[in-house]
Amino acid sequence: MNPNAFTPHGRLRASINLGNPILAGKDAATGEAKGVSVDLARAFAERIGVPLELVVFDTAGKSVDAVAGEQADIGFFAIDPKRGEHIAFTPPYVLIEGCYLVRDASPLQANEEVDRAGQRVVVGKGSAYDLYLSRELKNAQIVHAPSSPAVVQHFVDTGAEVAAGVKQQLDMDAKRIGGMRLLPGRFMVIRQAMGCPRSRGAEAAAALAAFVEEMKASGFVAEALKRHGIEGASVAPA
Repeated sequence: MNPNAFTPHGRLRASINLGNPILAGKDAATGEAKGVSVDLARAFAERIGVPLELVVFDTAGKSVDAVAGEQADIGFFAIDPKRGEHIAFTPPYVLIEGCYLVRDASPLQANEEVDRAGQRVVVGKGSAYDLYLSRELKNAQIVHAPSSPAVVQHFVDTGAEVAAGVKQQLDMDAKRIGGMRLLPGRFMVIRQAMGCPRSRGAEAAAALAAFVEEMKASGFVAEALKRHGIEGASVAPA
């Protein structure tokens, strides 16, 4: 593999999304980005022998746009067909559950009851949940919060009926605010993968895919999840 396919600017620019707490967050002490995706970016930069530059965003949509527009060389995203038009995805490295949150007094008891007329579902704009539910929901109305971490507050502020997103983020916010509950089960499984611009070619995409498989098989991903205290995400099968 030619490392230049990943580093036309002499360094590996990794797009990091802080909007998904399972993948990355800010270090309280240093303000720097940290998390599973940061660890993988660092390991890949070391593998191809180049310096790493983190390009940090607060939403998945911005992170995707950076790679699709070649403002970054690799990124970490949920696999989605729309995103796949411009990004070559690896196999997933982590699986994350997407869940619904409602108020305690809500009549809704099951995921199947959400897609009804009159139900407003709040999602983070441009997130994997937004892309998926915009295709799948036929009767309920999608309401966009500015980002995934802002979903529950937007749900509260707008008086909408349902919030949708990463199970851990919803659960954390619900416990902080109170008076809410998760609907049982999940409405989707998010397959989190690495990706690079399709324009970098098949060889680059194959090299990144092989790296992800190796990181799963070696225990690197599992150890990173444990090190960062991430619960509710599982390492994707080989």
